[in-house]
Amino acid sequence: MSEARGTLLLRRLGLALLTLWGAATFAFLALRLVPTDPALVIAGAGQDAVAITKEVLDAIRAEYHLDQPLVVQYLLYLGRLVRGDLGISYAQDQPVLALIAEQALPTLALAGLASLFAVLLSAGVALLTAGHRTASALASAVELVLASTPVFWVGFLLMLVLAVQWRVFPLLDAGDLRSLVLPALTIALPTAAPLAQVLRRALDEVLEQPFILTARARGLSRLQVKLQHALRHAVIPYLTMLGFSFGALLGGAAITETLFGRPGLGRLLVNAVTRQDMPLVLGLVIVGTLAFIAINTLIDMAYILIDHRIDAAPAA
Repeated sequence: MSEARGTLLLRRLGLALLTLWGAATFAFLALRLVPTDPALVIAGAGQDAVAITKEVLDAIRAEYHLDQPLVVQYLLYLGRLVRGDLGISYAQDQPVLALIAEQALPTLALAGLASLFAVLLSAGVALLTAGHRTASALASAVELVLASTPVFWVGFLLMLVLAVQWRVFPLLDAGDLRSLVLPALTIALPTAAPLAQVLRRALDEVLEQPFILTARARGLSRLQVKLQHALRHAVIPYLTMLGFSFGALLGGAAITETLFGRPGLGRLLVNAVTRQDMPLVLGLVIVGTLAFIAINTLIDMAYILIDHRIDAAPAA
């Protein structure tokens, strides 16, 4: 690896660590601003303090360091994160890391299939419509509608058509691959729309370059030119947008898993917020941020390797 690429990669890793620290700090401060006494939540009384004595609440605050100043709580929180300890769930009295690990596999399966659908749909539509005005205009209109439609509406329409009327896929989760298709499509369709727009615009720009005329002069078809010559020059903005779209996948999982009755991290987050389980909410925010950073770091590494112009950039 060249010096320029190594320097850029180190900068991206440093930025990733800074982003993770910022997300952890923001989540900690945001939850501390919630007008709820964590001791009451731990005691299982919610907002009702009638049945809980002051001595019990004081003991809970001392055990969880809630009687300490906010700065001390924050430093203890950061210290646990460095050791890989996400704390204990208030509501379930189990390690947060164990609860997340238990629900991670269904969400990974959903996100993986949704990502595959989004890439295939966006790349296919962009390759077929790039360079064709009428097809591009029609595809852009459909993509605008999909990108503007809330995820739960997409899921509801898919359920109504494909599960209720046509009965192609099961309505609710049955634990098999067929049950995964509708939730994955629910997330993939709004995600694929902006991806297709970005790739098509990049392809349209590349198709105007002189080297494309040379490729066409060699007798290659329009699709061959796009696949063999234009795509590699247009893929950089597409990969960048794909990394940003991973956040939409995580956000859509919370709605989709609840809508389709699936287990997973999204549904776990909804339940944790409802029950004011702050350690679990914090843990899910940290894990989600870490996953987002990991995906974007891998994508950064990919286009660092793809874009040979980085070798010519100064290392400083």
